Amino acid sequence: MNYIATFQGSQGIYERIKTVWFAFLGVILLATATLADQPSLRIELHPIQTETLTAEQFLTGEKPCNPVTIAGELRMPFGLKGRMPAVVLVHSSGGITPQVDPWARELNEIGIAVFILDSFTGRSVGEGIVPESRVSFLTMLVDAYRALELLSNHPRIDPSRIAIMGFSRGGRVAMYASLKRFQRTHGPAGAEFAAYLPFYPACWTTYIEDEQVGEGPIRIFHGTADNWTPIEPCRKYVERLRKRGKDVQLIEYPGAYHAFDAPGDFIRHFPNATGLGTCECEERPGGLVVNRATGEPWKPSDSCATKGTTIGSNPQARSEAIRAVKDFLTATFKLEK
Repeated sequence: MNYIATFQGSQGIYERIKTVWFAFLGVILLATATLADQPSLRIELHPIQTETLTAEQFLTGEKPCNPVTIAGELRMPFGLKGRMPAVVLVHSSGGITPQVDPWARELNEIGIAVFILDSFTGRSVGEGIVPESRVSFLTMLVDAYRALELLSNHPRIDPSRIAIMGFSRGGRVAMYASLKRFQRTHGPAGAEFAAYLPFYPACWTTYIEDEQVGEGPIRIFHGTADNWTPIEPCRKYVERLRKRGKDVQLIEYPGAYHAFDAPGDFIRHFPNATGLGTCECEERPGGLVVNRATGEPWKPSDSCATKGTTIGSNPQARSEAIRAVKDFLTATFKLEK
C-alpha cells in the first residue's frame, strides 16, 4: 500500500508514463499485425521527445517550452549485415492511413529500414482530418528532424543514408525538410536527410530563403487532376529550384487525384471541402504567412479557393510511383539489385 500511495503521489512521473503510453498506443496494434505476417522483420517502438509549435514560433525560431512525447515504429529487415539505409514515412492530415503500411513493405523488400512517424497520437488528436490549427505541418517537420536525430544514432542505421517521404501534409514536411534555414534552426547538428520524396504536397507558399535547399535530391510525385493541393504551384517551385541548379524533379501522373497511391481502386468526392485553387501565399518577416493577393492571412472563403475536392486511388499511377521510388532509392543508397 505504501508503494501504491507513493506512486500515486508522484504526479509528474505518472503524467510522463501516461504520455508515453498514449504515444505508443497508436502503433502497438500496427506492430502486432505486422509481426504476424512479416516474420522477416525486426520491429522497434521508439518514443520521441519533441515540441508543438505554432507556425509563427517555427518560422521565427522561437523556442517555447511546450514539450510532448510522440512515437514511431522502426521496421528493419532481418539478414542485412552492417548498417542499413532508412526512410522516415510522414503521414497525412488523416494520420497513419492504410497507404502507409504497403509503402513500408515495398521499401523493406529492397533492404531499406522504415520509420513510421506518428505525430498525432501523442498529442491526443487524430480522428478524421486534423486541421492545421491543431497540428501544423511545421510542427510535424520538427518531429521529422527529431526522428532523423534518433535514427542517426541508431546502431543499425547508416546516418548518411536516411531519406524522408511523406503524403499530403506529410509531403510538405518531406519537401520543406530540405530548406537549409529550417535545418539550421530546428534540425539536429551534423545530420541531414539524404533525399526528399514528397507526395502531392501543397507548394502554394513561398518561404523566405526557400530556394536554399540541401544537397540531397528532391523528387516530387503529384497527380495532374489533384484539386485539393493543385500541381501548378509545385511546377513553379521546381522551376525556381532548377534555375538555382538544384537536383529536383516533379514526376506527374496524368489524371491522378490526391492520394493516388492509396491501395484499392476508388474515387471519393467531398463537396464541402476547400481546395487551394489558384491561391498563393508568402512568408513575410516576423513569421507571418499571408495570401499574396490580399496581404491578409489566407481563409477558406478567399476568392482564389475552390469548393469541393476529390481523392482517388489510381492503380497505374500507384504502380509507376512504387517502381520510380524503388529505382530512385536503389540508386541513391547504392543498393544491390
